Amino acid sequence: MFTLAEVASLNDIQPTYRILKPWWDVFMDYLAVVMLMVAIFAGTMQLTKDQVVCLPVLQSSVNSKAQPSTSGKADFTTVETTTGQGEAASVRTVSFGSAPTVTPDVPLSRATSPQYQPTESGQELKKEQKDSSGRKTNLDFQQYVFINQMCYHLALPWYSKYFPYLVLIHTIVLIVSSNFWFKYPKTCSKIEHFVSILGKCFESPWTTKALSETACEDSEENKQRLTGAQSLPKYVSTSSDEGSPNASTPMITKSGFKFSADKPMIEVPSVTILDKKDGEQAKALFEKVRKFRAHVEDSDLIYKLYVGQTIIKTFKFIFILCYTANFVNTISFEHICNPKVEHLIGYTQFECTHNMAYMLKKLLISYISLICVYGFICLYTLFWLFRIPLKEYSFEKVREESSFSDIPDVKNDFAFLLHMVDQYDQLYSKRFGVFLSEVSENKLREISLNHEWTFEKLRQHVSRNAQDKQELHLFMLSGVPDAVFDLTDLDVLKLELIPEAKIPAKISQMTNLQELHLCHCPAKVEQTAFSFLRDHLRCLYVKFTDVAEIPAWVYLLKNLRELYLIGNLNSENNKMIGLESLRELRHLKILHVKSNLTKIPPNITDVAPHLTKLVIHNDGTKLVVLNSLKKMMNVAELELQNCELERIPHAIFSLSNLQELDLKSNSIRTIEEIISFQHLKRLTCLKLWHNKIVNIPSSITHVKNLESLYLSNNKLESLPAAVFSLQKLRCLDVSYNSIAVIPAEIGLLQNLQHFHITGNKVDILPKQLFKCVKLRTLSLGQNCITSIPDKVGQLLQLTHLELKGNCLDRLPATLGQCQLLRKSGLVVEDHLFDTLPSEVKEVLNQDTSIPFANGI
Repeated sequence: MFTLAEVASLNDIQPTYRILKPWWDVFMDYLAVVMLMVAIFAGTMQLTKDQVVCLPVLQSSVNSKAQPSTSGKADFTTVETTTGQGEAASVRTVSFGSAPTVTPDVPLSRATSPQYQPTESGQELKKEQKDSSGRKTNLDFQQYVFINQMCYHLALPWYSKYFPYLVLIHTIVLIVSSNFWFKYPKTCSKIEHFVSILGKCFESPWTTKALSETACEDSEENKQRLTGAQSLPKYVSTSSDEGSPNASTPMITKSGFKFSADKPMIEVPSVTILDKKDGEQAKALFEKVRKFRAHVEDSDLIYKLYVGQTIIKTFKFIFILCYTANFVNTISFEHICNPKVEHLIGYTQFECTHNMAYMLKKLLISYISLICVYGFICLYTLFWLFRIPLKEYSFEKVREESSFSDIPDVKNDFAFLLHMVDQYDQLYSKRFGVFLSEVSENKLREISLNHEWTFEKLRQHVSRNAQDKQELHLFMLSGVPDAVFDLTDLDVLKLELIPEAKIPAKISQMTNLQELHLCHCPAKVEQTAFSFLRDHLRCLYVKFTDVAEIPAWVYLLKNLRELYLIGNLNSENNKMIGLESLRELRHLKILHVKSNLTKIPPNITDVAPHLTKLVIHNDGTKLVVLNSLKKMMNVAELELQNCELERIPHAIFSLSNLQELDLKSNSIRTIEEIISFQHLKRLTCLKLWHNKIVNIPSSITHVKNLESLYLSNNKLESLPAAVFSLQKLRCLDVSYNSIAVIPAEIGLLQNLQHFHITGNKVDILPKQLFKCVKLRTLSLGQNCITSIPDKVGQLLQLTHLELKGNCLDRLPATLGQCQLLRKSGLVVEDHLFDTLPSEVKEVLNQDTSIPFANGI
């Protein structure tokens, strides 16, 4: 037999699961406990008191004589006579009726015993025995016990005997059915995980903070209190119109909280009511909720299992009710027993009474009543399950009551679990919805970010760049810390891989800021912040993967001077250029595009009239269409690098104001078109390096104003005399070709200051080279030169001399006459430097205060 503690443990569900038990499940649990008590009570009574009492049924004549004529009620008298050994006998007469008389057993031997004297009491006894009436059965006590036990099994119906145990089994089945979805292996882990997350979300300080701010959102007094007392991030506004951008301006849209900068700026303390530990726990909860949603939303196993167990309980109720109702009348007080042991006792039929029949019948009726109530609740549960779509859950009400309008609707098992929670308390799902909102997550990140990146920490990351400007580089953060905008002396701000970057109005404090870098960072700005950037920003770098990542407000910065776009500007298999109109950039002077263009975007022509420098760096994609270049009449510098050009584009010859042309890293083999450069009167710098040019045409003499010519990394084998007719040439770079001879005509270049012929096959230096007395840089490395003429001392302005990688065995002592040359500017092997006289070494080792000027 089960103990009460053992049976109760079957319904011992973890207390945390109570939030998933609606009122009908709780009520059915209570009903199951009552039914369990009925079963245990009935079973206990059967074990202690259950028995039957049987009397033999005598002949009908005897029965008729045994009934007194003076009584209207049936009287039963039983006379038992036992004959013992030695004529000793005892007689016990028991009379049942209106006036029963009980006569104690008296040994018959006393009447004849010599010690026994008849007295008055003895005479009365004889008189009583004579007057009494009853049935003589000739059965002793042991025979009655035997008959009672035998008739208990023969005459008593089985339901009367096993009713308590059936009730116990049914109740246990119902209890197991009610809680099976908590224990099934494929659902219990999900349910346990959900309950754990839900409890943490409910108790999280972030939930309380987010909802309390929402509740106070419409109160101006509370807004000021929260802003001044560290609850909301700085410059968070919930006003409907004030400070928000108009429809035509691509600013922050109304997703969750609205940001405005028209409010007075209040310094927010660095410590918020949400400490760092709570913030980290809340961020972990956001991640857990995201993963749990992805894990649970793809199936509806929990829903199906709950529906299945409810249907099973309903069928169980119908089954119990149907067969139990048939056995109610079988539990009765009187029973007729025919044990078929007449050879032992002399009687064939007995009339028995079941002393527990009345109580068991009442308990059975009570059990049936409980089952009926249980069944009606099951039917209601089924009605609830199919009345509304429980595999869909909408947070519409939560979205209406809070500012978190982006809380998504959920489905399948996730939705069903939330419906179950709502039956317990809807506050759970409301607080849980906070952790499904991206707006809420972003707010948490902002608070945590501001807590971590204080003004002092940011100040430590400020550095000086090559232009001696104060620069701050922020990489892979969840947002832009508010303290950044307190660095009022910052010149350059770089934001990289910050997808949720927001630029508030406080940026207007950064009056020195003129350069902004957005590397994979589609930053959003407030209206006031945009106004500041529009008026003050001069240089903008935007690096992106897709053109959609370029913030729309970039095209409205009317005072922007330099724009650098680095990323993929092609879409739909190069059929459409995704660049927006640049017409509003009226002051743009420099446009740098590093992409994979097949044609120059027509939109670039919107800024053509005022553009002075255009740089297009392709990734190897062939640039085919260049007609748009003709419209850029004011372009002074043009770079078309890595565009797979095979010839110099004819469109370039229309750029009358062109001063510098860079066609680096293309596939140009011939430059016969260079004769057309004679129309470009202002062209002073021509860069044709890293191509496949074999020779230089003599028509290069027509480019008379050329000052810099870069032909390095080509396939030149000689330098034609026409090159040395360019009297204004100050820089000539023919490094890394196959040139074997430096023509003597090089002496004609009296203005030559920089000559680079590294990586060729030169073996002899002509003396005319040293007539170029204005040379500052002479690069002769990686050739076959065997000696350096002493006339090198004539180069008084020489500051850089490269001789490494030749066949030299010594250096001329006249190097000491090069007044500006120092050891740091002399690139040569150490053993060759040691061949110089000591006084020359001392001269070369001297420090100089004269700055080195490249002059290119």
